[in-house]
Amino acid sequence: MADCVKLRPEGTYAGKQGFNYFEGIAKETVGASGVCMHLLTVPPGGRAKAHKHETHETAIYVISGSAKMYWGERLEHVMETRAGDMIYIPADVPHLPFNDGTEPAVAVIARTDPHEQESVVLLPELEGLVP
Repeated sequence: MADCVKLRPEGTYAGKQGFNYFEGIAKETVGASGVCMHLLTVPPGGRAKAHKHETHETAIYVISGSAKMYWGERLEHVMETRAGDMIYIPADVPHLPFNDGTEPAVAVIARTDPHEQESVVLLPELEGLVP
């Protein structure tokens, strides 16, 4: 039987997307085999690089603050998010989050990839499509 593990999100790592994430539940930290979960704080003006997660779904719960997320093949859609919202991003959907507010946006992010960064595919060709 595997052990249950408790973590506190204290250490951080730099993600390919351009943000620093608090270490959380992942293959690397607890031996997870089908899920990862991390805490993310996006400062005012913070913007990720355009990216997608190949073959992995993402679920987000916004704890505080607000942000926008551009999404779609050409980042043609925009979603306003704020504290209390839950967001679902299907696998292989390009997206780019951006905090255009005046307060930090804090969210819990869960993904069906136990290796937080392995399924991240950067899409630099979409960067210029978002103002």
